[in-house]
Amino acid sequence: MTDANGLLAALATLAPGRVTTPGPGFDPGALVAFDPGEVAPAVVVRPRDAAEVAQVLPLAAEAGLPVAVRAGGHSYSRRSLVHGGVVLDLGGLDTVHIDADARTGRAGGGVTAGRYTTVAAEHGLATGFGDTGSVGVAGLTLGGGIGFLSRRYGLTVDDLLGADVVTADGRLLVVDDEHEPDLFWALRGGGGGLGVVTELRFRLHEVASITQGMLFFEPDAGLLAALVGHLSEAADELASMVNVMVAPPVPFLPPELHGRPVIMALLVHSGNPADGERLVGEVRDMAPTLLERVAQVPYTAVLGPFGFKGFGVVTGAGFADEFGPDRAARAVDAVTSGRQVVVNLRPMGGAIARVAPDATAFAHRDRRLMTVVSALAPDQATAELAAPAVDDLSAALSDGPYGYVNFLRALPDAAERAYPAATLQRLAAVKAAYDPGNLFRSR
Repeated sequence: MTDANGLLAALATLAPGRVTTPGPGFDPGALVAFDPGEVAPAVVVRPRDAAEVAQVLPLAAEAGLPVAVRAGGHSYSRRSLVHGGVVLDLGGLDTVHIDADARTGRAGGGVTAGRYTTVAAEHGLATGFGDTGSVGVAGLTLGGGIGFLSRRYGLTVDDLLGADVVTADGRLLVVDDEHEPDLFWALRGGGGGLGVVTELRFRLHEVASITQGMLFFEPDAGLLAALVGHLSEAADELASMVNVMVAPPVPFLPPELHGRPVIMALLVHSGNPADGERLVGEVRDMAPTLLERVAQVPYTAVLGPFGFKGFGVVTGAGFADEFGPDRAARAVDAVTSGRQVVVNLRPMGGAIARVAPDATAFAHRDRRLMTVVSALAPDQATAELAAPAVDDLSAALSDGPYGYVNFLRALPDAAERAYPAATLQRLAAVKAAYDPGNLFRSR
């Protein structure tokens, strides 16, 4: 069995200049969006292609070291890192190819949502991802992928046509409906940990421009309940997020709003511009606005920048089928009473719900609303102090124990919180088939 020194020597030969170990200039925090806390890998390898990935994995297994995979590094549970193990940084696998005639796109395992979307937009096409451009396409997809095209076209996994995957034993597999179908099922929402996805193939849709509305309101519980109810019943073309939060000191907000509790409705309409103006106007007319911005913009504009690099964060995630006055009051009170939390509410429905719950590993398609409660702090240790309040509020706003895997933080029972028993059992069977030694394990 190769020891750690032997592994490092082998990796240095395999990937000269692309292997980093603890020492001067070694910063695990550079790999991830949020403060990594005490998690520190033993080595970071930056492969150039799938063939190098296939060579690294057996070496790590022989040395007895776990492997984590980093694409964009945005995981709230820091799944891009593994303490004392090997991190595969896929940033070099960043090619994007668009076949406009076939309406398909290919993305390397390290491609970000912003890069893919920018290239696809040159052809007037898009695949629905999330809401932040620097998020890795692979990690977002493996969890399901909810964003501003989901109500119209489905989750990101519903547009995943296939993937290239390197398994723990170094095999390079083509995975789709006809090849390795159980693994393909698990890749679509199972959260990762089954292999290294080195390329993804997506369906594209015609999306040239969108109507975007950003509306700020007073933090009123009755209005919040009405907004969520209205947007949950809206046309499929209208996607939305509703945040209850303290307005941050960002340049596009006037100084008088900085530090003030607000409701922010972020609206994206991907259909006819006239319909978009009308539907956004209906929301705008529900109450006097503190600030409003409505415009026709390229679809690339909806994938915003990430402004919290290095911060600590704790999250609580759930789903709800009812969001009435009592829950709205809890959300508003949490923010207006000085607790440093953000409540994020995402209406689901539409095309998300028109796929059978067992067709992919994303099993929560029939839920009406996705809920996320988060607390940010300058470092992870400080953020953890807010965990009890985050968990309490998250439970109050949600029905049942489940939450979206991509929004859950690292917890001992995270898998049980992400998946119903039948889905988890099926995922465990796929894991046993493709990674029986549990090589892929994070943190």
